[in-house]
Amino acid sequence: MTLRLIINSDDYGRSSEVSRGIREAHLRGVVSSTTCMMNFPNVVDDLALARAETPELGLGVHLVLTAGRPLLPADQVPTLVNPTGGFFKLDQLVARLDTLDPSEVKAEWRAQIEKFIQAAGRKPTHLDSHHHSSYFTADLFQNMLDLALEYDCAIRQIFCQENGDSLNGLPWAVQASVRQFAPALMGEYAPPTTDGFYTTFYDDWATKEELLRIIGSLPETGTYEIMCHPGYSDAALLASTVYASQRDRELAILTDPDIRQAIAARQIELVTFAEVADSK
Repeated sequence: MTLRLIINSDDYGRSSEVSRGIREAHLRGVVSSTTCMMNFPNVVDDLALARAETPELGLGVHLVLTAGRPLLPADQVPTLVNPTGGFFKLDQLVARLDTLDPSEVKAEWRAQIEKFIQAAGRKPTHLDSHHHSSYFTADLFQNMLDLALEYDCAIRQIFCQENGDSLNGLPWAVQASVRQFAPALMGEYAPPTTDGFYTTFYDDWATKEELLRIIGSLPETGTYEIMCHPGYSDAALLASTVYASQRDRELAILTDPDIRQAIAARQIELVTFAEVADSK
């Protein structure tokens, strides 16, 4: 049996400098996959560069509800937007989850996927979501599962590999309900996904030691995902998000030769979510 690993960078398209860093983390490092934020203005150009420079990089869609503006006109998705027509911030969205119209969410997410297909020239390898928002309610999760089935692609595993049924990264306010609805929906849809998902390589824990620990602790067989967020920070990114300079540090770690050596020492095969979908 083979041990396979997807090292997936979220946020492709968040800025051109973030996208450039992700491509470099693939070409010089160990990132094998990324997911694209299709509602940012530079993402189409960034996808053209990915197709030209990194043809082996897996490309999925990072479904967005909590950053930037929707692709659909605000009057078509009124429950998803603030008075200025932008998406609500994370804490605002969590506070108003019961006001969201699921049909508006599905329409907006479908628009994001369709824009990806037009720009990339192919279907996404998988779906995940910014701030993990697609897992916050049963309706949101079912929308994601419906779209993955419609577009014949994989999804990110909802439960984290370590600490049992950990929901690391999801707001505390939603975790109890997620534990109730998620297993049943996963059983009903049986989407292509990984055998495990590692989230701890993030922020203060985005260290070389932590990444080496995860690689060393992977089971002997199966397919697993490590989430990461490399990139280059610039003034615009620093002004618009709290996760900016951390991306430079992640990029340095993910291109460190010791990381590739650790993967090779365990005979781990770096893959994309396309291989996950094909094996189901």
